[in-house]
Amino acid sequence: MEIIQGDCVEVMRGMPSNSVDMVLTSPPYDNLRNYKGYSFDFEATAQEILRVLKRGCVCVWVVGDATIKGSETGTSFRQALYFKEIGMNLHDTMIYLKDQMAFPDTNRYYQAFEYMFVLSKGKPKTINLIADKINKSFGRFVDKTGCRNPDGTLRKTKSGTGNPIKQKGIRWNYWLAYNQQRGIGHPATFPLSLAKDHILSWSNEGDTVLDPFLGSGTTLLAAQELGRNGIGIEISEEYCEIARKRLTTPL
Repeated sequence: MEIIQGDCVEVMRGMPSNSVDMVLTSPPYDNLRNYKGYSFDFEATAQEILRVLKRGCVCVWVVGDATIKGSETGTSFRQALYFKEIGMNLHDTMIYLKDQMAFPDTNRYYQAFEYMFVLSKGKPKTINLIADKINKSFGRFVDKTGCRNPDGTLRKTKSGTGNPIKQKGIRWNYWLAYNQQRGIGHPATFPLSLAKDHILSWSNEGDTVLDPFLGSGTTLLAAQELGRNGIGIEISEEYCEIARKRLTTPL
């Protein structure tokens, strides 16, 4: 695992093009947390992520929106659309359901999720979808009776002639993740299970995973546990030190 202290745009500019198998990150956004006074150039960051990613690889961009003067900022949507503008595909829009929230509003429904945009550089070449959702129809046969053809007519397949439904199927694209990493000295920790599930889904053993906003090091910790290589960039030396300690003495 490699941890680099510095501005992520400048560090990535020193990396070879098409050298990274996956990007997984949750950038600071909308000043929702006091991030040591640092800010970042989103557009330059997005362009460098596109450049260093290999063709067929993905960037998982976890982001939310602040509510300012009664209106959500829409930062998440603007960022996703900018990635599309510069040539990336929006492969999937996923939801990270949080296990808890602080200071809920009284004039809107409680904010309990963030977006996880899965952005691909071309068609994704690695897809290891996690199948752990219990199927309520386990044991029944897939029945195409009643399904319609493209012209609107009904198919005449006989009932019970399809494949049996498996006990477990591909999970939905909204994930509930419990964050058990609070109190480690970082204001916005990232659930380890969430990082591990994305790394499992979009990379293979031996691949290199990059996190340009490393924070407390969760992405590298997940990569280390799953047999991937990892590069983490973090502008705060204090957070770099937290990440180094976590990698040598995992919680």
